[in-house]
Amino acid sequence: MTITIFIDGAAGTTGLEIAERLSTRTDVTLLALDDAQRKDTAARRDAFHAADIAILCLPDDAARDAVALAAGSTVRIIDASSAHRVTPGWVYGFAESAEGQRAAIANADRVTNPGCYSTGFIALIAPLVARGLIPADHPLICHAVSGYSGGGKAMIARFETETDIAWRGYALALDHKHVPEMQSRCGLAHRPLFSPAVIPALRGMIVEVPLIRTTGNGIATGSDLRAALIDHYAGSPIVAVGGTSGDGEILLRAGIAPSDRMRLDLFASDDGNQIRLVAALDNLGKGASGACVQNLNIMAGLDETAGLRL
Repeated sequence: MTITIFIDGAAGTTGLEIAERLSTRTDVTLLALDDAQRKDTAARRDAFHAADIAILCLPDDAARDAVALAAGSTVRIIDASSAHRVTPGWVYGFAESAEGQRAAIANADRVTNPGCYSTGFIALIAPLVARGLIPADHPLICHAVSGYSGGGKAMIARFETETDIAWRGYALALDHKHVPEMQSRCGLAHRPLFSPAVIPALRGMIVEVPLIRTTGNGIATGSDLRAALIDHYAGSPIVAVGGTSGDGEILLRAGIAPSDRMRLDLFASDDGNQIRLVAALDNLGKGASGACVQNLNIMAGLDETAGLRL
């Protein structure tokens, strides 16, 4: 017996990647709508009622409408938008983020997929705040760069047309839609100051949180932070923790291969008072489509890594 999956918004970047990953699997069946049916309310409602699990790859308002459309059905929903990331009753779909999170996803009817930037930030910060190694009231700053595919079709078209763009900073009003989940899911007392940018690469992402240790500010040593991250992600086939050496470099290549892995690194100054926490991931992999597939696998009781690019 296979699991029936309906992707609402299958024509978008995230939806297309999910459909591609699922199309060759024998343990799931994709319920597909043609171009006309994708915009037909009755056809979509029927699809929700026929599916075991639905994945929403829609803008926020459309995702909320889709949840209402699915009312009365037994379908379980994974929402890839930011519409429900801090909504009570929705389980956060980041299995590695906290103890018990994987079990919560497995038993959930409503799962909200993390944002791509949020995935890197939360992976670095949530375990450390939970263990008291970074105070929950410490003001945090996060710098990040992403490939342009994270902006959807319009951003992809712009970067592929305006080929002289080297760097695009945005969210300069300090109101990026990922900030609420970054604060909430890490248990922070203050909103992190988030500085995102887009670079001329299709995919890939670097998320960095700098820390300065001063007398009495409660931030643990680099070695303690790294040990906590290693312990938290021990055994994970997806998240790996690297070293503390400042030698070498971190590269984000324009031709990065699709991947669902995430690597966390920690770099410290010689005196230990300056620390850089860095997450590297694919914004379309662990940051979007790969996370959806992983959550689907967990909810369906299947091999968690089935269909992932590891």
